[in-house]
Amino acid sequence: MEAANELFAQRDEVALYVEHAQQMLQVADHNLADGFYTSAINRAYYAIFYAANALLATKGLSRSKHAAVIAAFRQHFVKPGLLESEYSDIYGRLMDDRRKADYEIIESTVDPARARTDLGDARRFVERVERYLKQKGWL
Repeated sequence: MEAANELFAQRDEVALYVEHAQQMLQVADHNLADGFYTSAINRAYYAIFYAANALLATKGLSRSKHAAVIAAFRQHFVKPGLLESEYSDIYGRLMDDRRKADYEIIESTVDPARARTDLGDARRFVERVERYLKQKGWL
């Protein structure tokens, strides 16, 4: 009975991460439409971050640092071939774009086209994660 309760809790955690990822995509859409390109990139990145955490939760893994989440995502999902390497590339690029947009505000201006591309890639990432989670019975 305890194992069943743990599985239900794990499924709830996965679903909550996916819900957060979807919310971040919606907020990024609004930010992009309103011309807040830096915020759109930030929220697009967080959609990926939450989706990756949903995947890690299926393996009982939890990471708090951004670098640790992407490393675990790559180790447990990309390297063994569970997800295609293009999603590792998307994650890495958006992580870098978010860092630049958030912390290098004097040196970099955010191009609206970059924000649109990042949001589109984040949407594809989240959709791919949801498809995987559904195939594996987590959603």
